[in-house]
Amino acid sequence: MFKFIVKLHPEISIKSKSVRKRFTKLLASNVKNMVIRVHEDAKVIQNWDNIVVMCKSQDEEVRLGLIDTLKRVPGIVQFIEVQETTFESLDDIYQVALELNKERLKGKTFCVRCKRQGKHDFTSSDVERYVGGGLNQNVEGAQVKLQKPEITVKVEVKNEFAYIIKETHFGLGGFPLPTQEDVLSLMSGGFDSGVASYLMMRKGARTHFLFFNLGGATHEIGVKQASYYLWKQFSSTHRVKFIKVDFEPVVAEILENIENSQMGVVLKRMMMRAGSAIAQKLGIDALVTGESLGQVSSQTLANLNVIDRVTETLILRPLIQHDKQEIIDIARSIGTSEMAEAMPEFCGVISKKPTVKAKLDKIIAEEENFDFDVLDTVVNNARIMCIKEIEAETKEEVKEAESAAELPKGAIVIDIRSPEEEDNDPLELDGIEVKHLPFYKLATQFGDLPKGEDYYLYCKKGVMSQLQALILHEEGYTNVKVYRPE
Repeated sequence: MFKFIVKLHPEISIKSKSVRKRFTKLLASNVKNMVIRVHEDAKVIQNWDNIVVMCKSQDEEVRLGLIDTLKRVPGIVQFIEVQETTFESLDDIYQVALELNKERLKGKTFCVRCKRQGKHDFTSSDVERYVGGGLNQNVEGAQVKLQKPEITVKVEVKNEFAYIIKETHFGLGGFPLPTQEDVLSLMSGGFDSGVASYLMMRKGARTHFLFFNLGGATHEIGVKQASYYLWKQFSSTHRVKFIKVDFEPVVAEILENIENSQMGVVLKRMMMRAGSAIAQKLGIDALVTGESLGQVSSQTLANLNVIDRVTETLILRPLIQHDKQEIIDIARSIGTSEMAEAMPEFCGVISKKPTVKAKLDKIIAEEENFDFDVLDTVVNNARIMCIKEIEAETKEEVKEAESAAELPKGAIVIDIRSPEEEDNDPLELDGIEVKHLPFYKLATQFGDLPKGEDYYLYCKKGVMSQLQALILHEEGYTNVKVYRPE
């Protein structure tokens, strides 16, 4: 039999009796929901000061599955794997301790530590001396060392049972789901938004995902994969929603009508407006973003202040004081780093020289040039789905458009960079026709180009051209490729 004792988070233990009881009940329910997926015979027992998980299986894969599962349940700081035994004397406890520790103690220094509850004719110190003395005498090369030993043998005695601790495992910490209110997390698929979402789940908030699509089908598939992974790993005890908003029309409107240096802040304000409207529809009181103070131009204190003025909805920023490397390290620890590395930062394609000290009056004046019917339309057309529905979609392979470093005779290159980028660094190719069509106009104007030609999309890094090529493929334009000079 496998047996684990889940210790309560200290912050749960110090709460009032009613709150502690509610939190513990939720945690026990979540643990049960998860462990029966590993093995149908797994049992969960809720006690006042701990939660016990038991399974009669002897399969090592089941044991590892239970450990992995408990490590991913919010609200668990640590849990101990134990061998339970009844006893009539201290020697009974010692014999079990010897069986479990004989091999790992050979040639090592060790000590025995005991915690005891209940009425017994011995003390915790008696257990430590008896078990430690026996191990010292009967394990080859083992030596007792009370200060900084290589191995600590832990024993817990509770009433008529003794628990020999095999191993201590550490979990996420935080609070059980859903001890906090629901939140709506803005997911871009990068390092920051994924880690911010995880931290809110860990804090006990049921976290829904809001995706502003700026990069077509490839962007959507990538963000769905990242969102589904986070939910499956850390939040699958509760259903959440995934909301997709096609934000390309909003981007196009900004690029056409907003002064270049103000574009980034205006885009974020439009996202907060849209997010607030969707959160209100869903009865959610807070938005979550992955912003970190000073990390990029739109995340200066002055710009965040202007961005926040656009809505009365609470905006939570769990990463506000984290360094980028700290965020990346968390992403690696939770398994989202590889997905994030493959996801470009789409918001970065907007302003060439973005302001770092936006002025509210100037931003409001710029927004007077914006057609808010566009924003209302994309919000009204938002697609809301249960995240379970996208399981099959997350398995879809992301295709890549064919790219070429050298162009064949007769090829036509379409420079999809913004007019500012094009003016500052013109693309000139000997013997090759170059057309200029910004990426935000491709959807409406590509169809006007002559049919039967081979077109190669070009941008500086090749990211936007790849995405736009895939979008055009979906619309039936199979004669589109990517030009990526070496």
